Amino acid sequence: MLSRLMDFLTACWRRRGSSSDGKGSEVSGRKEGLLWYKDTGQHLFGEYSMAVVQANNLLEDQSQIESGPLSLLDTGPYGTFVGVYDGHGGPETSRYVCDHLFQHLKRFASEQKSMSMEVIRKAYQATEEGFLSVVTKQWPMNPQIAAVGSCCLVGVICGGILYIANLGDSRAVLGRVVRATGEVLAIQLSSEHNVAIESVRQEMHSLHPDDSKIVVLKHNVWRVKGLIQHDQFLIFASDGLWEHLSNQDAVDIVQNNPHNGIARRLIKAALQEAAKKREMRYSDLKKIDRGVRRHFHDDITVVVVFLDSNLVSRASSVRGPPLSVRGGGVPLPSRTLAPCAAPMET
Repeated sequence: MLSRLMDFLTACWRRRGSSSDGKGSEVSGRKEGLLWYKDTGQHLFGEYSMAVVQANNLLEDQSQIESGPLSLLDTGPYGTFVGVYDGHGGPETSRYVCDHLFQHLKRFASEQKSMSMEVIRKAYQATEEGFLSVVTKQWPMNPQIAAVGSCCLVGVICGGILYIANLGDSRAVLGRVVRATGEVLAIQLSSEHNVAIESVRQEMHSLHPDDSKIVVLKHNVWRVKGLIQHDQFLIFASDGLWEHLSNQDAVDIVQNNPHNGIARRLIKAALQEAAKKREMRYSDLKKIDRGVRRHFHDDITVVVVFLDSNLVSRASSVRGPPLSVRGGGVPLPSRTLAPCAAPMET
């Protein structure tokens, strides 16, 4: 399970530059106090929405959506990559993963000239190995680094296939229309560690009784194959959301509200529940500053990815400008070792 990925941290290395939609325009989102959000945008196969709310003194959650080329080759696979990295004990590990995991995935996809479970597994492993290498160098000066780590949830949509890989307690949930009733069912694609739990396997098999290979496990990465026309959207979120909302609650909110701003709406619903549990008003909770806020809820990251069935069905031919967005956080100079700074507030 590459469990060491969650047991160590490294120093902060950041890329230079801001997020881009491939046209030179800023897609870095907006801030309101401790909330960062990108209400709507377009990935290769539909729309997306992102939001992050900070509770810790330093934001420990990191997230990204990358859409377009998934390799370094012009002829390589195209698709959408989503990563949610929930740090614990500090932000350093999740920042490292956010900086390196997708780049490793592109490298291995270039070598294989396609996307696969093996590519994702190798990307996880290379990230871990690079991470441990830097930790080894930092250990004599900072032995406390072993106390910090990160969970790692990844989703890749490529060639009409959805790949899910998970280490930790973040969660990916699929909203799927039940053809007989028209209702939208919440299907959990990752559990606390993976979709390997028997209940999820049975649920997928019951929806596809004619396909004995609907869920395939290999190299600790689950591949849920064959996105179908009634697959509406995917919710990727750190455990901060799921502490306050059930899978079905989250799916119902997405299904019954406009796409624009839906990730922010999910975070608001979770914060309202957190306030209710403390018998306080939501408006009062919002006034509590970072650090102290952690006593009421965790950092929360939400990425909602909508699936346009027409685009998904033409996955092999869909092309578009590259998209690269990171949720919240403050970039540091390229390849510069520096203390981790707190996100700016407005």
